[in-house]
Order: sequence, then structure tokens, then C-alpha cells
Amino acid sequence: MTTDPSSPLADELTREHRRLDDLLGRFLGAAHAGDAAEEGVLALPEGHKLAPPEAETAGARLHRELRLEHVQVREVAAMIRRLLDEKNDLEGARRLAPNLARRWDAHTTREERDLFRSLNDEG
Repeated sequence: MTTDPSSPLADELTREHRRLDDLLGRFLGAAHAGDAAEEGVLALPEGHKLAPPEAETAGARLHRELRLEHVQVREVAAMIRRLLDEKNDLEGARRLAPNLARRWDAHTTREERDLFRSLNDEG
């Protein structure tokens, strides 16, 4: 998917998405090769606290939902890390990897489509 926003935030998020796409690809490659202990592959930054207000704008709802998606991606990534680090369960990690990939792809597609469009509408 290509984006054509003229927003510095959109550019920054796109670069971050591609960096994380690369990290996920490295993890999946390492897991397939049987070497999923690669350091830092699934280390994602902490997100914002989620507390939806009683009334929110469409933009605020979009931002909140995207933050929730970030949390969900981090949770699946953390589950994979625990399986690998604490239980050395490569098969369990392999079973969760497609879930992580689907969530990540859906999230980045939505963020790049909807958030970037809203940023262009505001600017």
C-alpha cells in the first residue's frame, strides 16, 4: 500500500511501520529456521493508556481504537516472547505468528488508510 500524505506524522508512522514489518519478517524467518531467540525482534514500545471518554469525536475514537490495536499487537508479541524465552516452545510461537502477522497487517493498513486520511482532512 502506498500513501500520499503530506504529513510529517504520516511519514514517521510509515517509516515505523516498515521498520516493524522488517522486524516481524526477521522473527518469522528466524522461527522458520528454528532460531527464534533473535534479540529485540518483538520489542515494541509502550503505548498510551486506554480510557475512552463518555463522548468522543470520530477522530478521537479512531486514535483510541488504533492505540488498542497497538496493545493487542504487543500482547500477542509478548505471548510469543514468553513461549520462546520461558518455555522454549518454538511450535507454540509458530502457531501464534500468523495471528500476529494478521493483526499487524490489518492494523497498519487501517492506520495508514484512516489515520492518514484524517490527518490530511485536519491539515
